[in-house]
Parts: sequence; structure tokens; C-alpha cells
Amino acid sequence: MPETKNRYTAADIQVLEGLEAVRRRPSMYIGSTDERGLHHLVYEIVDNSIDEAMAGFCDRIDIVIMPDGSVRVSDNGRGIPIDKHPRTGKSALETVMTYLHAGGKFDSQAYKVSGGLHGVGAAVVNALSSKMSVEVTRDGKLYRQDYERGKAAGQLKVSSNGASQTGTTTWFLPDTDIFGETQFNFSTLTERFREMAFLTKGIWIHFLDERSGQRITYYFEGGIKSFVRRLNKDRGTVHEPFYMERGVEGSIVEVAIQYNDSFNESTFAFANCIHTIDGGTHLTGFRSALTRVLNDYARRQKILKDNDPNLSGEDTREGLVAVVSVKLPEPQFEGQTKTRLGNAEMKGIVESALGEELGTWLEEHPSDARRIIEKCLTAQRARDAARKARDLVIKKGFMDDSVLPGKLADCSERNPEVRELYLVEGPSAGGSAKEGRDRRFQAILPLRGKILNVEKARPDKMLAHEEIKAIITALGAGFGEDLDLAKLRYHRVIIMTDADVDGAHIRTLLLTFFFRYMRDLIERGHLYIAQPPLYRVQYRRDVRWFYSDKERDAYLSKLKDGKGVTIQRYKGLGEMNPNQLWETTMDPDIRTVLSVNVEDAMRADTIFTQLMGEEVAPRKSFIQSHYDQVRNLDV
Repeated sequence: MPETKNRYTAADIQVLEGLEAVRRRPSMYIGSTDERGLHHLVYEIVDNSIDEAMAGFCDRIDIVIMPDGSVRVSDNGRGIPIDKHPRTGKSALETVMTYLHAGGKFDSQAYKVSGGLHGVGAAVVNALSSKMSVEVTRDGKLYRQDYERGKAAGQLKVSSNGASQTGTTTWFLPDTDIFGETQFNFSTLTERFREMAFLTKGIWIHFLDERSGQRITYYFEGGIKSFVRRLNKDRGTVHEPFYMERGVEGSIVEVAIQYNDSFNESTFAFANCIHTIDGGTHLTGFRSALTRVLNDYARRQKILKDNDPNLSGEDTREGLVAVVSVKLPEPQFEGQTKTRLGNAEMKGIVESALGEELGTWLEEHPSDARRIIEKCLTAQRARDAARKARDLVIKKGFMDDSVLPGKLADCSERNPEVRELYLVEGPSAGGSAKEGRDRRFQAILPLRGKILNVEKARPDKMLAHEEIKAIITALGAGFGEDLDLAKLRYHRVIIMTDADVDGAHIRTLLLTFFFRYMRDLIERGHLYIAQPPLYRVQYRRDVRWFYSDKERDAYLSKLKDGKGVTIQRYKGLGEMNPNQLWETTMDPDIRTVLSVNVEDAMRADTIFTQLMGEEVAPRKSFIQSHYDQVRNLDV
């Protein structure tokens, strides 16, 4: 007979009541419990109001961050039903707020289209809030129910207010037991609300932050056409935007397209106002139609000759800014975080609708059409040149471990998961880093001067740049569409530059390169920024390192007298000896490194264009708008 401790019986099976599963595994429902997951709570509630707007019953949403960090979301939709649910025996309101997979989104009569497919959004927010209350106005009455950590804290209360309007107001306070940080970011939320307003024509979104008094209102009559204009506002455009909207088999397809004079693609896909960052069938249909229609037009107009090769998908997407928005009755998202659309039928629907509409538009706008085709042909020629350059580099050992950059000081460990590559500014700092590192797992690649600004250069020019070529070769995973992280030689890539203006510039250039050509490296959590100290302060025999003026001043203010204090300001990594660099910046047990994340691809795309693009005016505007946020500026 086996020992009791090894027995596995029905008593070992846990049954989590109500919303306890959400509280036990919150990341399964909101992605994470960091700042990103915290903001997801707001999006879930606002998404419900957007669903009312898409159904034609709501044209105003008000969002308020309260001084205590709670959030209130109000809309003038129909109001959540409050009559008794036949299955739960409770009000429909309590059912929606306390049961997973309960909501009107399953009923095609209640919602023709919606973003909240799974019916878990409001209940998940309730489960992850220490307190919550919902007020519903309908039939001239006001209904209210309070909740605590996913459970009803009382009965549904009813009062007669005689009001003719309808709507729902949801107030919630995120649970500090779940979230380590509960400070909402105004800028992060405004970006999302602006996006929602673009995607839902005719909706007013009012946002007030009572902590700071900041407020903003969004309303876009032009919808995604206005969205594309905004995305291109800091770029030189090739033509006026193309826009189409068509209903097909109960679904709605909206597409807006405008080319600019850059070399990068910025296509954003949405399904029922949910940003599908990993694309899906609607994006596949869009890309297929775009390539086919442009090739067909170029052939008909004899711009492409009989012997000329077709434009590739890459050729037709260089300099493209596009928004693809579909609204469909039963979306099949992959996971609750809805990053990819899986409905197979949407590929054909989008491809057919866009193919017809874009083909007609090209015929009716011949001058715009020719400019687009010429840009695609230029991209094709440059891509051919880049391909030849890449083939040449590969032939010389581009991704061959036996032909690594000569200046790379590699490490002895062979397991990529524990290997680190420091990209270090300048030979002096590189020398200190080589001497101070742990040679078992830390590799050093010193970079000479500022690398090429890839925002202003085509791929063939980028590949000809020695420093970038050294980075790509050292990492061993390729770049662009050929990037294969399975071949990545180091799972931590750490940018280490001086704490001055030049260091910040080099860091920005490197981030631009990684964002444009190795974005997966960022999104998979492989890119970091080292944080070298700014000051070494010695008080008698006590030596301390400080990373900001604030830290230094706080320490100095605690000293009884200023005698015997020596302060050394480090302007460059090369000023530190190897032991100091190891102790402050490279020792994994002590160091601070910042993980680089792309929380919002559209915002990142816009900022890189502003800071690194051809246009001077947007860069000047950015500097003027953010000068008061500069810290530790050393000129």
C-alpha cells in the first residue's frame, strides 16, 4: 500500500468558487499584474461602452481617474439589464459582474458586433478590485450594487429618479494585493482612448484625471481616415488617403491607406475595436489584396513590362501607413488578451472588398496611383541592392560563429540563455568593461562613434555600416523578416553608454535600429539598458554610488556636516576603473538594468519618426514639449 502522502484522490482536486480562479491566476485574464495589466482593467470596462456605441446605442463615454486612484467609467448606452436571470436566479447585473462567461456578447440579437467575446471583462475587473460599484439607469429608475473582490457586497438597490436617459456607470478600485503598483498613467490611457475614438465614428470620449486636473476630449468624424492622417502627420506623404467602408455578409470592413516617403511600414489591424497586435486573417487578406491590386494596375498601365518581376509584398508596403478595421458578429480571438484574429472567412472578405474598392480608386486617381507604383518600384530596386549586400555579407560569414567580429570579446559559456552581450560606447569604456566583466557569461562589443541612423537609410546602406554589421553578426539571429531568435547567441543584449548627451544619442540610435530591424528581440524581453552611476560619494571611509541628483542630495542632507565629503561626477564609463564598472553596473547581484519594452507600437513608431526622421519641425516640437522632463542633462 503506498504511503498516504503519495495518494491522489478526489480530495486533492481544488474547486475554485466564483471568481477565485481570476484572483489566483490574474495573468491568464489580463496578461500581467504590472502597469500593463493595471491599465487593462480600464480598457475592459471602456470596451463594454464601446460595444454599446458600435451597436448604435451610445455616443458618449466619460472616464475619470479619482484622487484615490480609483476609476469611474460612464456611458449613455442602454444600461446593463437588471431583471432576474433565468439560470442564476440573480439579477442580470449581478450575473454579469460575478460570473465568468456571462454577458450579452453571446447573444447576436443583443450585440451584432462586440469586442468582449468571452463575457469575462467586467467580472475580471470586479475580481481584481478591492471595491467596485455599478449604477444602471433605465426605465426611469436608478439601480446600484456594490462588490468586494468579485463578490456582491449587498443586494441590488433601486431608487426612482424619474430620469429619461439610460446608461451604466462603473466605479472600481484596483486591489493592491494583486497589483504591486496602482498608479494609472494619463498618457498611456489617452493613447488608447484616442485609438478607440478613431475606430468608432461619432463617439465622444471625455477623459479627466482628477489627480492632476488634466483633461482631454476625443471625437473624430473621419474615423480611421483621420487616424491615418495623424499617423502620417510628421512625415512627407505621397498622396491623399484612400478610404473604404463596405458591409459584407454581416461584417463591416474599413480600410484607410496613405504612403509616405519613409522606408518603414506602419500597418495596424483591429477587430471590433480591439487592437490585434499579432494580426490575423483580416491582416492577411489586406496584404494579399494590396500586393495583387498594385501589380495588376502596374501591368495594365504598362508601368511593369512583360519581362519585369512582380512587386513583392515588401515592395508594396515600404512607406505604407494603413489601418485595417473589421467588425464581425462572432470574432474568434486567440486568448482573452485578443492579440490575433482567427476567423478564416475574414481573409476572403477583406481581400475581396479591398481588392474591388482599391482597384476602382486607382483607376479614378491615376496621378496618385502612379506615385504609389513609382514608390513601390523604388523600394523594389533598393531591396534588390540590399539583398545583394546581404548575400555578400552572409557569404563572408554574416551569421557564422567561426567568423565573429574581431573586436568582440566573447564569453566561455555556450548556453545562450545565460550569455550576455554588452554593446559599449567607445574603446575606452570597452577596455574597462572587458577587464571588469565576468568572462564566463559576459561578452563585450565596443562600438566606435555614433551608429547609422537607420530611420533615414535603406537596408542596403544599413548593411554597409560596419558597427551595425558587427552587431548583427555577433547576435547571429539575422534581421528584419529573416530574424530567427532561435539562433540568438545571447539572451541578454545590454546597451551601455555614457550618461551624457552623446551617450543618450547613441542609445537612441541603437534603440531605433532594434525597433526597426529586430523588434521581436524587444518584444521577447531580450533587450536591456545598463544604468551606470552618475556620482561616487565618499564620506570619510564610506563610499557610495548614486544614479541621480535626487539620490545624491538625499544622502548628503543626512550627513551631520559636509566635512570629509568627496564627490566625483562620472561623465563617461571610461572614467571608471574595471572594478568600479563591475561593482556598479555589471555585477548581476548589484546592478540595475532597465528592460526595454514596446508597450504601444503606434506610440513608439511615432516617437522614433519624430526623433530620428527627416523632418526637423516634429523633433523641435517634441523637445519643446518635453524639455521640463529632462533629467541629468550634461552639455
